[in-house]
Amino acid sequence: MRKAHSRPFAALLAPLLAAALFSGHALAQTAPAVREQGALVFDGVPETPAALREAVAPYYNARSATFQDWLPDGSMLITTRFGDTYQVHRVAAPGADRTQLTFFSEPVNSAQGIPDGRFLYPRDVGGAEYYQAFLRRLTGEETQLTAPGTRNQSFVVSKDGKLVAWAQVTPGKADYDIMLADPARPEGRRLVYKGTGAIAPIDISPDGGRILLAKYISIAESRLYVLDMASGRVDPIGVHDRPVSYGGGKFTADGAGVVVISDDGDDLAALVVIDLTTGKERPLSYRFVVADWERSGQYQENACQGAILKDPRARFGPECAPRPPYQWGVESFTLSPDRKQAAFVTNTEGWSKVALQVVDPAGLNGPPMPVEIALPKGVVTAMGFSPDGGRLAISFSTYAGAGDVWDYDIASKRLTRWTTSELGGLNPAGLVEPELVRYRSFDERAIPAFVYRPARKAKGKLPVIIQIHGGPEAQELPSFSARRQSWVKELNAVVIVPNVRGSSGYGKSYLSLDNGAKREDSVKDIGALLDWIAAQPDLDADRVAVVGQSYGGYMALAVAGRYNDRIAGAIDLYGISNWVTFLENTEGYRRDLRRAEYGDERDPAMRKVFDQISPTSYVSAMKKPMMIYQGANDPRVPRSESEAIVARLRAQGTPVWYVLAKDEGHGIARKGNQEAVRATEILFLKQVLGVE
Repeated sequence: MRKAHSRPFAALLAPLLAAALFSGHALAQTAPAVREQGALVFDGVPETPAALREAVAPYYNARSATFQDWLPDGSMLITTRFGDTYQVHRVAAPGADRTQLTFFSEPVNSAQGIPDGRFLYPRDVGGAEYYQAFLRRLTGEETQLTAPGTRNQSFVVSKDGKLVAWAQVTPGKADYDIMLADPARPEGRRLVYKGTGAIAPIDISPDGGRILLAKYISIAESRLYVLDMASGRVDPIGVHDRPVSYGGGKFTADGAGVVVISDDGDDLAALVVIDLTTGKERPLSYRFVVADWERSGQYQENACQGAILKDPRARFGPECAPRPPYQWGVESFTLSPDRKQAAFVTNTEGWSKVALQVVDPAGLNGPPMPVEIALPKGVVTAMGFSPDGGRLAISFSTYAGAGDVWDYDIASKRLTRWTTSELGGLNPAGLVEPELVRYRSFDERAIPAFVYRPARKAKGKLPVIIQIHGGPEAQELPSFSARRQSWVKELNAVVIVPNVRGSSGYGKSYLSLDNGAKREDSVKDIGALLDWIAAQPDLDADRVAVVGQSYGGYMALAVAGRYNDRIAGAIDLYGISNWVTFLENTEGYRRDLRRAEYGDERDPAMRKVFDQISPTSYVSAMKKPMMIYQGANDPRVPRSESEAIVARLRAQGTPVWYVLAKDEGHGIARKGNQEAVRATEILFLKQVLGVE
């Protein structure tokens, strides 16, 4: 393998190599140069100029802090990055120093406290996602909780801290088991339930005798069970005869019910209580944000008020139901330690709103109106009540702030900042706020998208970058994005981030619009976006690039093939290039979950659809330059998916830059790798968009 050239020669070589790469059939005739930079392998990629690397670095020097848990002494556990990876830190009080607790080359992205003062954290190796969990105190050595050679997730701790339950799966298997241990004696871990599919514990009852289990089937369907640890009996609760999506789950204070997010009987999700004796579900919250409810005026209507006077339960009925566009679903919640108060987050087209709600197990008077917490406009990343229940920790991100942690004092209604994360030298005044727009797709459906426009004026029309999220059920949010802000500033480009059909956050009907044989309808949504771009007087329809990661990588490939003449280039990061080989080679614990979303390749009819919609089936139409990135240890979208499309593209003479990270999995977790790959992206975009 050839070594990298020295910088002066590379500076002379880069324009020549770039010209060769983007000259039609040059790649088919000459073998591309390969160079290594740390754990990154650049195949056919020119070296990034030093000036560009220096310009990109501040965006990735920006830090964020995410709340993880409270410790018994009232201090907080957070995760933030001081070096190359995120690690666990402790913050003793608002504004206090961030004291680093873990020091690993591998990232540690989550942690939770144990009542005896210890904390638990999972980590993996090289992004392979075979997580092992460890326990330690603020100082001293760590103790391994989980069995070597297994994958572990979904850790829950009992109220007294004497039990921790989690889900465990072995390599190549699809069925998780439920494990239990005393944190003081991890070597005594034992199997308490042999599960099937993606089953996991989500809570331990207040008396420590039962475990609430959730089985994930797809984003549109999950099931709940209660495991009695003494007898081993497992009882189903909630709905099992039709698709319902449940989120989270906590026992009520008396253990007689379960608080959970449910979309049963509605397109959007609400916070409900399931009675464990009767099995009935009743609302605990409305499917809206209180400010939007008051603004709509629906609650003040005589019809609603008159109905409530006759029967308090009418507030759940059609007379009092909010109407679009004021209706939004609950996406997450947490309960206070005494389980008498809930805090929940509603997703209002990407922005978060937080409200407090009293948990009334009897439910005689129906749910009281929630009390909204006034927060800056942004996206909530985590929440948790303090040990005494008097404060609520909230971490959130804004377009101009990578993320920090605050607490809300419930009695005084005061918000206090705990962390102040650095922007890495970026000027917050230079960061742009996204605008929410909607454009019409092929079937007249309105597709939401966030648009980032540069503040710097241009002489002519602006180039455009379309970024498509993964999932496919994810949702692009208006939180801080170093990548988007760097594209806007360094390329003076307009960045458009659509939430095409199949995205979450807009109800289960919207979520299902791209399932199975309807997969390419979401690709058509990008075709409609290209039409919208062409109609904008300030956007250059001849200079459009598409970027996507994971499922979004598939979308980038699909757009490159279906709309080759309407884009200038594409960036595919660990995307699916062939649906059949992807489903056959993804990790065993994910295969059935992906089949539920994408379709089953073993079904001849579905396999025929896959043959038609797989990018490898129409790769001959992909003529525009492409950059492809892949993590070597990716368990979700295997390396073979990227390398198959690289080989096919190069064989037909399509220019390709290929970057492989030997120490990454599904994404880019390490700061050094992020800077190098993102700078390469900007170099690629500069060339395909003709930006000087």
